[in-house]
Amino acid sequence: MSLVRLNIKGISYSQTQNGAYALILSEVEGDRKLPIVIGAFEAQSIAIALEKEIKPPRPLTHDLFKNFADRFDILIKQVIIHKLVDGVFYSSIICERDNIEEIIDARTSDAISLALRFDAPIFTYKNILDKAGIYLKGSDQDKMTEDEEEDDILVDQLIVEEEEQNSGSTDYKKLSLSELNSLLEQAVAAEDYEAAAKIRDEISKRN
Repeated sequence: MSLVRLNIKGISYSQTQNGAYALILSEVEGDRKLPIVIGAFEAQSIAIALEKEIKPPRPLTHDLFKNFADRFDILIKQVIIHKLVDGVFYSSIICERDNIEEIIDARTSDAISLALRFDAPIFTYKNILDKAGIYLKGSDQDKMTEDEEEDDILVDQLIVEEEEQNSGSTDYKKLSLSELNSLLEQAVAAEDYEAAAKIRDEISKRN
């Protein structure tokens, strides 16, 4: 499978859902965008890394990791978004120390936050971009306002789609304990920690 290099186009904020953001990635040699829904903390960390002039008074988590890696001569060479399952993107960080290369699994938002701090390239596989990429016809660089409006609409659509996907499993009171435990495992595996917390609360009420 061939790799496609991505650039970070920016972060868009949902106009209808408070605290919802989307990281917009765009292919270097093409017009498609790859939108990824992220949380407020992750959006803040990526935004600070994009704005080189902004220096927080104390290191954020990703800054701390960068300082730690620098101290022990660990280099992040690249980030690869390698899998998409049920709307969840999975990424790998390719790092190197003493000429030994290691692959570390990571949330995509964390991987990209670190890639920015290490000036490491970001890639995905062509089949993932074919599946989740959005092609914008006639997208010209001089249409910045139109692009921003499209990004905002895109974020709202993504949030609505996620809510629709999760809407069928929100009435946890009707489920048995075994069903709840199974759902909890699925939510953790999908990194949907908000749903996992709600399921855990319902399990706690019954114990």
